[in-house]
Amino acid sequence: MPADVVRRALRAIVLVLFALAVVDAARAQPRAGSEPGRFDFYVLALSWSPSYCAALRERGGEGAARTETMQCGARPFSFVVHGLWPQFEQGFPLNCQQPAPRIPRSLVETMLDLMPSPRLVYVEWDRHGTCSGLGPAAYFEAVRKARAAVQIPPDYARLSEPTTVSPDEVVEAFVKANPSLPREAVAVTCDRTRLSEVRICMRKDLSFRACPDSVRRACRQEKVAIPAVRGG
Repeated sequence: MPADVVRRALRAIVLVLFALAVVDAARAQPRAGSEPGRFDFYVLALSWSPSYCAALRERGGEGAARTETMQCGARPFSFVVHGLWPQFEQGFPLNCQQPAPRIPRSLVETMLDLMPSPRLVYVEWDRHGTCSGLGPAAYFEAVRKARAAVQIPPDYARLSEPTTVSPDEVVEAFVKANPSLPREAVAVTCDRTRLSEVRICMRKDLSFRACPDSVRRACRQEKVAIPAVRGG
């Protein structure tokens, strides 16, 4: 095949891939100020706490990790709830009430077993809870019900040694631990090296549903490192 034909073909492929990346990015954009309660489904985001704490230390040293003493202290957290996020089929609503209704400290404290950071509870309410159409108490009750619907795979509950797996292996572990969970309802996110989150797509009634491609294609690494649970 002539060299100029090959170059044109490669150029066309690059342009197509670029266009697809632009479309994916556009679909993932937040829509600030959307109407509360108008969304299509939820994503339950479960953050791998040891990865979060390792990244925090790398960004700001041990002092940064000490600012999150509840999550990054001696207690052995594995997966913690990052949030329950209203989603559109393309994109997601954000900050739907400004200023957001305040939530009482007593309610925040009831969530610290699942979301071990008061700041996280406040931020998640402002950014995502206000888009649910629910009041603070009902929203955080939904967070708790969503988390209760998902069993953490036993091998991850107290991971005593760091390990390396593929994103597909993480998905399969969750499917095995949750027989009613479709594989298409699970997505894995990562940074350049480590597992970041497992995300579960749910209907408004908190039953499982397939995630859109824009959610499922979040981690493109072949392998991800999973730091051990502190004291696990």
